[in-house]
Amino acid sequence: MSGEAAWRTFTDVEAAKRSILKRHSLRDIDVPEALIERSVAIFGERIMPEEAVRRIIRDIRVRGDAAIREWNLKIDNINPDRMALSAEEMHEALGAIAPELRGALEGAAEQIRNFHAKQAISSWIDAGKDGTLGQLIRPVDSVGVYVPGGTAPLPSSLLMSVIPAQVAGVPQIVVCTPPGSGGGGIHPAILAAGAVAGLEKIYCIGGAQAIAAMAYGSETVPGVATIVGAGNLFVTLAKQQVYGDVGIDGLLGPTETLVIADESADPRLAAADLLAQAEHDVLASAILLTPSLALAEAVRNEISVQVAALDRQDIVFAAMDERCGAVVTADLDEAFQLANDYAAEHLCLLVADPWSWIGKVRNAGGVFLGEHSYEVLGDYIAGPSHVMPTGGTARFASPLNLLHFVKVTSLIALDKTSALALGPAAETLASAEGLTAHAAAARLRRELGAP
Repeated sequence: MSGEAAWRTFTDVEAAKRSILKRHSLRDIDVPEALIERSVAIFGERIMPEEAVRRIIRDIRVRGDAAIREWNLKIDNINPDRMALSAEEMHEALGAIAPELRGALEGAAEQIRNFHAKQAISSWIDAGKDGTLGQLIRPVDSVGVYVPGGTAPLPSSLLMSVIPAQVAGVPQIVVCTPPGSGGGGIHPAILAAGAVAGLEKIYCIGGAQAIAAMAYGSETVPGVATIVGAGNLFVTLAKQQVYGDVGIDGLLGPTETLVIADESADPRLAAADLLAQAEHDVLASAILLTPSLALAEAVRNEISVQVAALDRQDIVFAAMDERCGAVVTADLDEAFQLANDYAAEHLCLLVADPWSWIGKVRNAGGVFLGEHSYEVLGDYIAGPSHVMPTGGTARFASPLNLLHFVKVTSLIALDKTSALALGPAAETLASAEGLTAHAAAARLRRELGAP
């Protein structure tokens, strides 16, 4: 298979909507047969991923550490003496990595911290002449962070998730990450990122067992109030199943990017940006929207050239077969409408005057304006967290930010005068709802407060 053959160009927008622009619900995902077959080796029977996750969560909830160790061995083939690695071990890893990587991690951490420190989020209290109302903003007591690390180590994801929680003032942050693909433990780059972030511990636990451990706690792993971070299908299903017992940031699926480009765009740069996302995952989406057929064809040609130099070609080709391609639109207005309907995680504007189009954007996790604001910078070092809403959830959800790590408590401190003024309306509404005890409580205040 060649990159040129795999990359599709749609000149029919309606056909594109039925194909690469079609959203796929987590509930309707086609589970690969190989995944179901693997359940036989692990569970002794053919079961779907939802049931596999349910069993893992239930077991860890009941048996704690013993269950975590068993599932670590069954699924990731690891049986470490200790699940938790210390700050000293993370600092050893930091000292052992290449100086350029250390500098990049430290530079990214500074950018992420500075960006989130600018987010306006504070309590407010309005003390009027009749009483006081307000909102108290408090950080959650604890956060669990899942850092992917199986097929590729992602130290950037640790920084992008841990640092916003720190800026929000969360006192306890628990980080879990799976062993590397070789089963040899946590990748040194992830350990080094933990040192840069100032973590005290990091736990070598992956998949659904990590989510269960953080949600319900064990003898070794502290339970948390909310869990954030992306992961594979099993991680996502586990987050879905523990939600309600703990909070979550969202159900984060494979990465996706939409590039809106006009004839002024450099096809080499557009192709490079699309390929950068396609190499993430076989289910990644990388889509070009353009009114220029000439540009679409030029990007297609560039992709066929550039893909030859990539290490993860098999992943790129698989992604192209499913959810990648170009859509030729009538004009830029139609491109932006399609982008809003799709609600992409990343929206890249490779157009002549991107600022003049920003008002057209309604639904996107992040907007990247111009060829100098390429998405890879957002992935690593620009500042905003790269943990962003996927699967169309950008219609209602936001990138990871301080609001994910705080809660709002309403403050009501009315005096006698204001209470007497508001009481009759409360009594009337309570009576209309048939809640006589509510109405009586308001009426009693009125009767006791009468002259």
